[in-house]
Amino acid sequence: MFIVITFMLIGGILGYILRRRNTGFISKAIMILICLLLLLLGIEVGQNPQIIDGLATIGVDALIITLAAVAGSAIMSLLLWNYIKSRKK
Repeated sequence: MFIVITFMLIGGILGYILRRRNTGFISKAIMILICLLLLLLGIEVGQNPQIIDGLATIGVDALIITLAAVAGSAIMSLLLWNYIKSRKK
């Protein structure tokens, strides 16, 4: 954990030092690295027999949680949107 916090601090310091420079390439690099990390995570999960064996159970639970989260977000977004529109009138 100490290593993660150290790298976060180093990144913050570098960001502060480089804040006036053109660093547009960083967002592309971050996207590539995130995709690489997701690929490696998928490989790791695919090699774990316990996860593969329990995929049916995990999949159903994950689907239910995902649908509930999306529905809750959509409902709250609609309520907030209506509240904001009513205050503008």
